[in-house]
Amino acid sequence: MKASRIAAAGAVAGAAVLAVSSPCFAHVSVQPEGEAAKGGYAVVGFKVPNERDNAATTKLEVTFPSDHPLSSVQPQPVEGWDIKVTKSRLAEPLEMHGKKIDEAVTKVTWTAKGEGIEPGFFQKFPVSVGTLPEDTDQLVFKALQTYSNKEVVRWIEVPQEGQDEPDNPAPVLTLSAPAEDGHGGGAADDKASDDAEQASAETTAASGDSGGTDTTARVLGVVGIVVGAAGVAYGVLAGRRRSA
Repeated sequence: MKASRIAAAGAVAGAAVLAVSSPCFAHVSVQPEGEAAKGGYAVVGFKVPNERDNAATTKLEVTFPSDHPLSSVQPQPVEGWDIKVTKSRLAEPLEMHGKKIDEAVTKVTWTAKGEGIEPGFFQKFPVSVGTLPEDTDQLVFKALQTYSNKEVVRWIEVPQEGQDEPDNPAPVLTLSAPAEDGHGGGAADDKASDDAEQASAETTAASGDSGGTDTTARVLGVVGIVVGAAGVAYGVLAGRRRSA
């Protein structure tokens, strides 16, 4: 009986340790809204949890990959945060829509105007990115998370396939296969637009036919009423003549 009590107490203590330490497994990550297809554009969100119970997250710095620079990076405004976009000149210019681009965004910094991310909460920072590279399956974004007590957590360790996750893994964006039409569903949008126009034309034609039918029916109805009234009047007059 004593041994079972000791075992039960040990299990409870172990569960308590896991419950207390579980926030340590959270880290800055990046996920797309939908898919991040190669050769296309995507909106990705950097998710930042607060891992401390005595400080708030007041700053996030995300470094964009230099080996696969992105020609377009547009952060979405986040209430309560200032955003700074840093650009750098590229060693090799990019070509986009027939134009050469010799600089690209290399870092985006979010700084809290107020308290920041309080303990027990997280914040998402959305960014529109493109054109996504076609010669890699993933993009690595290294991030620095700063707390109100001046502590800086460096999420910069690149996860390696077949190995355990590092203590401070960098956010990794997994890229999906390129869209079949190469424009993220543009052909489907055109077809939907054509179908909508055809349906509208059919509806208009049907409305016109219905209007013509209704008008004809009304005219015939009026004519019928007039003919009927004339018949009744003739009958009354004829009856009076016979009586006379």
